[in-house]
Amino acid sequence: QAFFCLLLCVPWGSSCPPSCQCTERAGAKAVLCSSRHLEEIPKDIPKDAVFLKLDANSITRIPSNAFRHLSHLEELDLSRNAIENIDRAAFKGVAAGLRTLDLSSNRIRSIPKEALLALNAKLRLANNPWHCECALQEVLWEARLDPDSVQDITCHTAPREEYVGKPLLQVLDAGVNFCSVRQRTTDVAMFITMFGWFAMVIVYVICYVRHNREDTCKHVEYLKSLPNTQGHAE
Repeated sequence: QAFFCLLLCVPWGSSCPPSCQCTERAGAKAVLCSSRHLEEIPKDIPKDAVFLKLDANSITRIPSNAFRHLSHLEELDLSRNAIENIDRAAFKGVAAGLRTLDLSSNRIRSIPKEALLALNAKLRLANNPWHCECALQEVLWEARLDPDSVQDITCHTAPREEYVGKPLLQVLDAGVNFCSVRQRTTDVAMFITMFGWFAMVIVYVICYVRHNREDTCKHVEYLKSLPNTQGHAE
């Protein structure tokens, strides 16, 4: 009887990572891994986790498919880590159900827009050393950002020194468009390339014409040097 009781009491498929604490919150599984000196995301997080807190650790990277097996995940807290790199498919598998994603207070300078624009979650991106660029601008325009943290998304670096230290939203409100700057740069590069090809064609035509002219002159001189057949006939 004790054996069957043990089988009934053990929550099959709900093992908890050794460095975390798993609890129930409003009938949903919460996995708490805050301040556990983690350097990477645990691989044995229960599949039925709804709330996952990984804040205040030393995680530096979010690899592709890091949370793909957590189909029930709704809230993910990755704040106060040392995250620098986020792969394009970092949140693949949880994009549809995730409601909140906290990436604030990390070391993120840039992020692939594909990693965030597929999410329906409310994002917190404040207090990161952002490099203000087109991709970040597109995230700000299209993603669901937490309105309380938008003002804390500041330009740590930028194409122009005058933008450094300013909130990105303030810079954009002033009429700056990082995407148009990139487009102009692309257009200039394309123009230079086309001009280079055009110049090469012109040089080729000139050389071709000059070469043919020299051949023609040589041929004319050769014809002049031939005996006058009509004079001999007379």
